Amino acid sequence: MQRLILTIGLLILIKCPVLFAEQIVKEFNFGHTTKSGSILLKKAMAYQINQGYGFEFSTEQSVTIDQKNRNLFSKKPFYFSVKVPEGNYKITISYQGLGNQAYSSTIRSESRRLQIENQEVLPNRVLDRTFIVHIKNPKIVSGGIVALKKPRELQKLDWDNKLTLEFQQTNCISAIRIESVRDIPTIFLAGNSTVVNQEDEPWASWGQMIPRFFDSGIAIANHAESGLALSSFLSSKRLEKILSVAKSGDYLFIEFGHNDQKEKGEHAGAYKGYSERLRHFVNEFRTKGGIPVILTSTARRAFDEQGNLLQTLGDFPDAARKVAAELQVPLIDLNKKTSLFYKALGVEESKRAFVHYPAHTFPNQKNDLADNTHFNPYGAYEIAKMVLTGIKENNLNIADHIVDFQGFDPQQPDNFKTWYWPPSLINSVVKPDGN
Repeated sequence: MQRLILTIGLLILIKCPVLFAEQIVKEFNFGHTTKSGSILLKKAMAYQINQGYGFEFSTEQSVTIDQKNRNLFSKKPFYFSVKVPEGNYKITISYQGLGNQAYSSTIRSESRRLQIENQEVLPNRVLDRTFIVHIKNPKIVSGGIVALKKPRELQKLDWDNKLTLEFQQTNCISAIRIESVRDIPTIFLAGNSTVVNQEDEPWASWGQMIPRFFDSGIAIANHAESGLALSSFLSSKRLEKILSVAKSGDYLFIEFGHNDQKEKGEHAGAYKGYSERLRHFVNEFRTKGGIPVILTSTARRAFDEQGNLLQTLGDFPDAARKVAAELQVPLIDLNKKTSLFYKALGVEESKRAFVHYPAHTFPNQKNDLADNTHFNPYGAYEIAKMVLTGIKENNLNIADHIVDFQGFDPQQPDNFKTWYWPPSLINSVVKPDGN
């Protein structure tokens, strides 16, 4: 009967998403529960379509459910998924302290979006942590559909109609609560592979790191994809998708340039097609009552023989600055900030922020990796801090929702030797499709 009620509620929500969006509440308890409506899991079970929840990638084998102590326990990575419709969801994780030692937990969502980083749980203490996860699908209200890249996007956790949580380090959890929320601002991200939620280790982008720094009053909806320019973002109906779900007070962060630089034709170029399309993005989002923000493209790692950083993006950063000034749009100058970052690290040490790894560093990696455009988790994390700095510099209202961040100087970055990222199990060592 409980499952029937949840299913009926889900069907009602799909037919009336605005009216009933607040009504989705799913709570999973482990070992024992007295709460009405909660789903009790007495053992770890693989995800099943008919029940709509469970553990993924055979990681149920890494989990122990202790009915006596009423918790789920694991010292290994595991994935837990729940089928839910498109929308923003508030996730509450109820931690239990262990009796004899503190432990640390990291949680990521969907395609490796960082949500909780190295959370310390003290012995014999309980702790609730809450964060927001945005779930999207390719359907557009008008009847269209986003042209997903095949097979890349079809295989991503970001597009599979489930909410997936990835647990890392040690976890002792008594409950997971999932509830839909409507009335919070959403930050939409439009960009390329320097912004996208990278699915596989060791690649990462700032768009998947930045959710960690916002409280449960902000949602991040990352619509970026590898290989896209402003033109292909438009032609694949991604801006149309954003506009179909955006509401007044939402934000649109726009970062393009790497792939726009490759376009050919009479109308190509920084001050022609690129600038015109930037204006289009800004004006269209403003018609929704939203707040657009322009970001200059992250610089590539390119040094000359004398150790001077080369600027390889031509006029595109300048064009973005000019459009932002012309339309009075907040500007975050990532091109300048990342350039300072690489210079501070130096020619050799700047490789630590990129996908530079000798062969056999990762499973199935037969060859050296030397990618001077795409970032590893450390580099992506530092760039996310640059974006946060830009938010504060522009006095955007969303700055009030930033947590655990006092400021960042790209010339004095975090020490990569002490920065920690537990690798995800998903790892194909396949180079991202384009920039």
